Amino acid sequence: MRRTQVLAVAAIVLVGLAGCGSSKEADRPVEGGTPKVASLATASATPSASTGAQRPRERLDTTPEEYQAMLKPYEKCMQEHGARLDKRRGAGATKADLEKNEAANRICEPQYFPLPPWEKDPANPQARDFAVAVVACLKEKGVRYVEVTDDGISLAFGGERNDARSIRMGLDLAPECERTVAATMK
Repeated sequence: MRRTQVLAVAAIVLVGLAGCGSSKEADRPVEGGTPKVASLATASATPSASTGAQRPRERLDTTPEEYQAMLKPYEKCMQEHGARLDKRRGAGATKADLEKNEAANRICEPQYFPLPPWEKDPANPQARDFAVAVVACLKEKGVRYVEVTDDGISLAFGGERNDARSIRMGLDLAPECERTVAATMK
C-alpha cells in the first residue's frame, strides 16, 4: 500500500473506531513515531521541529466530528501544496495526482496530521503495556483470536483462521476495553 492509501485507511479506521475515554490524554506531551498499519491502529508521524506548531492529539473518546475538525488544517495544507484531495486514489487519480498528493503529504503530515491517542502512540513507553492489557480484557470478554501485532501497539483480530466472530467481537468490544484499561493505568 502506498503511504497515501495507508493514511486514508488509517483515517477511516480512526473515525470508525474512536472510543470513549478520559480527557487526561489531552494533557500529555505531543510526540510522534513511525506510522504502522494493523486492524486497530492509528497513523502518526514525527513532528517537525522547525514548525513550532503543536499537532492535535486524538483521545480515546474523540468523536468522528471532532476528528474531522482536527483534519481541517491538514487538508488545508495539502490543498495549499497542490494536493487533489478528491483524487487520493482510485477513480480518476492519475500517477501525477498521486505523486502531488504524496509530496504534499510529506510536508503537511508532520505539521498537521493528528497524533494518535497517547495510549496508542509509539512514542509512549507504556503503549505496549496498554495494548497487552486491552488484549487481556478482550479475551476475558470472549474474543478468542486477538493479539498485539509486531509494532507493539496495534491489535489484530481473527488470527490465522480469520475468525469472523473474533473480528466482529473484537471491533465491537475494543473501545470499551480501551476505556477500562485507560482508567486503570492512570
